[in-house]
Amino acid sequence: MSAGLRIHLDRADSSSLTEQISRTIRGAILEGRLRPGARLPSWQDLAAQLGVARGTVRAAYERLADELLVAASGPSGTHVTDHPPRPPAVAGQDATPLPATRTALDAAGPLPFQMGVPAQDGFPAKLWSRLLIRAIRASAAAPVRCPDPCGALELRTEIAGYLALARGIQCGPGQIIITGGYRDGLDLAIRTLRVEGGAAWMEEPGYFVTRTGLTLAGMRPVPVVVDDQGLRVQDGIAIAPDAALAVVTAGQQAPLGVTLSSGRRHALLRWAIRAGGWVIEDDYLSELQLQGRAAPALASMDHAGRVIYVGTFSKTMSPALGLGFVVAPAPLAARFAKVAACLAPAPQVAIQLAVAEFLRDGHYLRHLRRMKRLYAARRDALHTALGSMPGVEAMAGLAVMLRLPPGTDDVALAREALTHGLAPAALSGWYATDAGRTPGLLLGVTNLVDAALPRVCEQLRALVAPLY
Repeated sequence: MSAGLRIHLDRADSSSLTEQISRTIRGAILEGRLRPGARLPSWQDLAAQLGVARGTVRAAYERLADELLVAASGPSGTHVTDHPPRPPAVAGQDATPLPATRTALDAAGPLPFQMGVPAQDGFPAKLWSRLLIRAIRASAAAPVRCPDPCGALELRTEIAGYLALARGIQCGPGQIIITGGYRDGLDLAIRTLRVEGGAAWMEEPGYFVTRTGLTLAGMRPVPVVVDDQGLRVQDGIAIAPDAALAVVTAGQQAPLGVTLSSGRRHALLRWAIRAGGWVIEDDYLSELQLQGRAAPALASMDHAGRVIYVGTFSKTMSPALGLGFVVAPAPLAARFAKVAACLAPAPQVAIQLAVAEFLRDGHYLRHLRRMKRLYAARRDALHTALGSMPGVEAMAGLAVMLRLPPGTDDVALAREALTHGLAPAALSGWYATDAGRTPGLLLGVTNLVDAALPRVCEQLRALVAPLY
């Protein structure tokens, strides 16, 4: 078992020791490092090795047995089952899990370096609890009626005001449709624009969920290279001039963090007007720009009604809210509202009302300012802790980029890191093609606690050092 598994317990981790043990063994089984029939140590022996109570290991084994991953065989001990469940592979596609799902087994909370999860210790939980309880009571006492499928007017009004102030977008509440998050916003835009079957420019590297979503919607993603000025619009025109759609992260490119330059913005808008194409702007980090002031949204420059702006509260507040929004160009607002009413009504009225109050009373802007200070401090602390480690580059959004030597299997390295309780993202997983693909790790800074930082950086250094 020692050849296929190393269990590291972090007593400062928010997850229980039982969960850490079961999570590590589960990962080793699902990744094939513990093969069918492999014998696990007795729970008494493993407890002694790890320095924990025997009941802790026994509970972990029982959890794995409930999942049909291991089975007790009496005097023969506990073994990995002959046919443990495997994540299903999609026919005709790469069976490698999406990078975002590599921590799907970790239900206890974010791990060090994990991307896409805001700092829980920076969220005003008590204030939010009061607002949410108040909103639930108000919803329960309100007259019984069908909620507005476009979302609560209170929230749409507050979002319109925020966008005018912070993102430079002039819009009215009638142009805003509340969604269940970015994915719902992307789906709503594709359905409403009726672009299924067409080509879509996709940033290369770019968000793998967007690429998969476009494919599932019947579109053909066309990779367009990103450089230090963002999407190379002329490349997109050369490759697919008649594309129906372009999806961009103009403010902070995902994953490289660059801002789409003014020249590229104007070129993209000119293409959309000339070709009759549409631009979906994924403003996933909104105001969370750690270096300088955040650039205005691309939608603020759109005077021809070709940009659909998609925002979310997942990165700024919490993904658990399941809340986002779409800003439709004024001429398309009625069509977006009709599609939303029939196919994608707004979710969770109580949460909408609580977020509306959070915005209205100024808590949201104060929260963003606090988070920017917190993330900047954690970024600086990470740079200091990494020291002179080779390959460390500047920020990429809310992550530090760690370039790896050519030929490195960064996906395998990220999986190995996961067995140590670390969750960096493999850069190569964001590429659709081999051309220009470079290996690297994205080290999220949002949940790096000062007390654990030296240890997790030493673990990372030990994993990366043999590559140089």
